[in-house]
Amino acid sequence: MATKSDCIITIELGTNAVRVVAFDMKGNSIGSLKGSYPTFHTQPDYSEQDPEQIFITMLYVLKNLLTEQIYPNKNKVVCICFSAAMHSVLPIDKNGVPIGNAITWADNRGKKEGHELNNSPYGKTIYQATGTPIHPMSPLIKIAWLKNHDKEKFTQASKFLSIKSYIIQQLTGEYVIDYSLASATGLMNIHNMQWEPDALAYAGVSSNRLPALVPVFSSPGKLKKEYQTSLGLSSATKILVGSSDGCLATLGAGVWSDDKAVISIEDSGAVRVVGKEVLRDEKRRFFNYILTEDCYVSGGPTNNGGVIFEWFAKQFGDFSKPFDLEFSMESLINEANKVVPGSDGLIFLPYLLGERAPIWNANARGVFFGLNIKHEKQHFIRATIEGILYEIYSIGKILEEHRTIKNLSVHGSFASLPFCTQMIADIFNKPLTLRKNSDSIAYGAFLLSATEMGIYKNLDQAVKTVNLPDVYTPKKQHHSTYMKYFKIFERLSVRLSEEFEDIANLQ
Repeated sequence: MATKSDCIITIELGTNAVRVVAFDMKGNSIGSLKGSYPTFHTQPDYSEQDPEQIFITMLYVLKNLLTEQIYPNKNKVVCICFSAAMHSVLPIDKNGVPIGNAITWADNRGKKEGHELNNSPYGKTIYQATGTPIHPMSPLIKIAWLKNHDKEKFTQASKFLSIKSYIIQQLTGEYVIDYSLASATGLMNIHNMQWEPDALAYAGVSSNRLPALVPVFSSPGKLKKEYQTSLGLSSATKILVGSSDGCLATLGAGVWSDDKAVISIEDSGAVRVVGKEVLRDEKRRFFNYILTEDCYVSGGPTNNGGVIFEWFAKQFGDFSKPFDLEFSMESLINEANKVVPGSDGLIFLPYLLGERAPIWNANARGVFFGLNIKHEKQHFIRATIEGILYEIYSIGKILEEHRTIKNLSVHGSFASLPFCTQMIADIFNKPLTLRKNSDSIAYGAFLLSATEMGIYKNLDQAVKTVNLPDVYTPKKQHHSTYMKYFKIFERLSVRLSEEFEDIANLQ
């Protein structure tokens, strides 16, 4: 039986930061902290992170949250639930020691492998079995790249883990991966919840070189004694393997019916819907990931979300306050607000990291188009934001070939910016709802934990507690303007494919 002092902690292992949030048993946030870590781009198309740095950062942030905000209020931690960014790969040796850095979702070095598999007889079969589009983002392609180009590391690797699997193993000693995160690897059959033989054969690995598959409600075991002591946690504190960030963001945003979609924009972005069945697309443009065994989260991801606006802010922002990126971004938003929708004809293709849905072109590049002598800095700012959101809209547009979407919910860094949230409503021409706390990933992890603990009968009951008080109504005149420019954006994204490939080959 839960008590008033009990709390649940959620740990999100994000692309560039770990976010730790504590909730009371009614779902109210009672504390949160964040710690950042870098991504290394040592060569074109490479994107890596230091797993030890992530682990140490996670421990540091968790320890600080406990000592500064939880223990002083006499709260007792009864459960810790994990979420993580998808598609990471970390080779470890027979002693569990990382062999180099972890490869992140943004890594594009497997472009050749992805292209060849996608166009082979096995591409469609593997996609239909795993639900993961054939693309360099997927661990399937990353492991195949290591097999083909780094044989020493591939042979030395005892296992290939996700970042979350590594963190959980460090804490508990168990090698596990939840169905949800595994369904984004391109290696698991989403229909029978087993590692897919055809995918394993292509990657050149056996199932014993991957972690054990478990449901999202599973507990891998107790914290090791040294972490019980250093963190001041009880041996009774339950560790939940949890889910992927995308699936939990969908749950936490209250998207649980056929006519709703959630838009996530953190560093990357996605548009997602939920259903009892796999969303089948002959063009293989969508993912179908698993939250639970009867719940599929389907949609399309973009590489180029908030990370693109952050890049712009670092290059062209005002840093009169040292090291204050958020201040710089806020100043840029204020400048963008002075420009009319459509940025007076300036259009931005935001493909600085290549692109996934809907064009699935790892060679795609960023482009400013329509520039004339009257354009000023403020036009570039607004065009950058519009380009990011046009790309998000292009995913939603093709999703509507399969689903009727009447309402949107939004989650992530852009959700905290009313300027951007209103722009999303205007571009999609749909009403948009927003939680007061835009961190839907953490709240989704809380709902998962509370359901496992019996506070809710099931996730259907849990999701009904999501409160969406803030509503943004679309401005139809703005929508009409955006659509005129979006048509050009859409054509450019396809017509420049040959030029994208040529310039990638030159590098």
